[in-house]
Amino acid sequence: MLRAREFGVRGSRIPVPAPVPFARPGPPGSPAPRAAPDVSTRPHTIHTAGNDPTGRIGKESADMTSPAQAPPATVAAALADTATLGGFFAPVLAGPDEGWHPVAESYAAGSTDLIADSARRYGTTEPRVAASVVQLGHAARLWSPLLACAVAHGVVPDPTRLQRADDGPALRFPTPAGWWAREPAGTAELLYRLVVEERLAAMAAGLRVRVAPRLLIGNAASALVEAGRALTAARPELREPATDLVTRLLATGALVGTGEITDPDLAFRRRSCCLFYRVPPGDKCGDCSLDR
Repeated sequence: MLRAREFGVRGSRIPVPAPVPFARPGPPGSPAPRAAPDVSTRPHTIHTAGNDPTGRIGKESADMTSPAQAPPATVAAALADTATLGGFFAPVLAGPDEGWHPVAESYAAGSTDLIADSARRYGTTEPRVAASVVQLGHAARLWSPLLACAVAHGVVPDPTRLQRADDGPALRFPTPAGWWAREPAGTAELLYRLVVEERLAAMAAGLRVRVAPRLLIGNAASALVEAGRALTAARPELREPATDLVTRLLATGALVGTGEITDPDLAFRRRSCCLFYRVPPGDKCGDCSLDR
């Protein structure tokens, strides 16, 4: 179900729901900040207390329990660079507020607008199938930029103020903020908290549709691995750190036991089904647990 054109690179398969309106009061507009500067595509060193150029990490927390804030310009530059990969790696950065709302509003509303549109688009009468498609796509939009920024630039964007488009699933960082990536284990823990514990959990809690928790966390794992696979396909020099981070995340919290990586190119076999086979004409995903 993850498609190459949505990730922006070859080898991925997630459908993207078409734009639909999200009913809410219109927020006041705001001027667009200056564009982020160009950045290098070289792998960035993961900062620890010993190599942090700002000197803040050791001062904030000797045991690395608290990540150090990265300069907004650095976060903006990292997001701008990873956005060149296209698709799920390219959230909107800054710009006018009109046409966007806090993603938490969508979670609280059950993402019903996207789910209804997904059902129409894929011709399914099963709300849980449409909900699975929407949640899987949203997980990919969360993982992709955060994973790429952490691996390629050593920063983790802060999604606290993340917004969703009124007319579709696109995401926006209204202002750049984030942290220096910690050592690999700490970076995995931070990404897990930001994506799984704080956002995907809130999305699942708000759903009006009954969907098995195991299916939803399986979707999260599938989207994570596909993001890593797409990133390494586009930038082979990032293969080792990207594979390491994805592997660490799969060994974290609820992601444990969701599936297994089956080859060095991050092919994945999940242990739950996203239900996409129930959408006409009944195709299965590349990582489908039913395709043995």
